[in-house]
Amino acid sequence: MAIPDFQTVMLPVLRDLAQGERTGQETLAALATEFMLTPDEVAQRLPSGTQATFTNRVAWAKSHLKGAGLIESPRRGVYRITDRGRATLTEDPPRLGMNYLMRFPEYVAYRHGGR
Repeated sequence: MAIPDFQTVMLPVLRDLAQGERTGQETLAALATEFMLTPDEVAQRLPSGTQATFTNRVAWAKSHLKGAGLIESPRRGVYRITDRGRATLTEDPPRLGMNYLMRFPEYVAYRHGGR
């Protein structure tokens, strides 16, 4: 399977964090399994060579979810779902993405640099 884009990763990240506080490595491992990525796919690097592509996509998904207030980071490298994130999961959306997140004023501000 091809490495999914960061918007495709958003909903699985949110579902993973519904289990409780998780480290970045725990989430990466769970999502790699969910997306049936091979070790070679997980290790694939960005063109710059600075980071693994899948790690980068998960990080971007977390950044956007955090900007919308669906997840939070109580300490470095650890994330958890918020009440808003739980409420979003109860809606059972088929997919999360930037368009979905625009319903949250905090996300609109995040997307527009805090304006």
